[in-house]
Amino acid sequence: MSGAPLVGITSYLEHAAWGVWNQPAALVPQSYVHAITAAGGIPVLLPPQPPGSQDGRTGAAEALLARLDALVLSGGPDVNPERYRAQPHPQTSAPHEERDAWEFALARVALAGRLPVLGICRGLQLLNVALGGDLVQHLPDRIGDQSHQISPGTFHRRTVTVEPGSRLGAIVGATTEAHCYHHQAVDRLGAGLVPVAHSADGTVEALELPGARFVLGVQWHPEVDPGDPRVFQALVNSA
Repeated sequence: MSGAPLVGITSYLEHAAWGVWNQPAALVPQSYVHAITAAGGIPVLLPPQPPGSQDGRTGAAEALLARLDALVLSGGPDVNPERYRAQPHPQTSAPHEERDAWEFALARVALAGRLPVLGICRGLQLLNVALGGDLVQHLPDRIGDQSHQISPGTFHRRTVTVEPGSRLGAIVGATTEAHCYHHQAVDRLGAGLVPVAHSADGTVEALELPGARFVLGVQWHPEVDPGDPRVFQALVNSA
């Protein structure tokens, strides 16, 4: 590969308003774009779309990822509990079927093709479910407080302890300050995944897939901390 790596970012499909328009739009927080460009990559937005065959031979996910050098599974709404054979909790958000279908297809193709993958918040949870794991649907029920999601639209900084000898440990060290905003978390681990970071209450804050070229999921949001580009730099370096 020559030149800067192309890094795909999964995006939202939401109703949005701008100028005189008010209509469905594919969007992603600009912080993801800044984080990837600052790390030396070229961001490519991947809006939800049918993951199946477009030309009668190759599925859209396969065709797209063949042209990319890395994949970011971005944050967003809750994964549909039907994906891990659970009934929805009252606090679980309404399913986003089109996004789920698209991102599960991207995750499986990327893992099979050994493409570098970074999962952020929902992205970590989706990786875990894609590999057969499940989720705690409402973390306050498990830990007794709302310290991982204190108020709407507000990230909360908390210290995360990282396992020595892990890939993440080599990137950020023994501890890191994480920007958290989530009410769900990993429960049963997906096949092959190893937890490599925890918060003080025992919540899994990061997962890795040993033996993979680069598969890392973090429960926090490194894209909102421009002063600490290490996680995105590691992804781009691996690409």
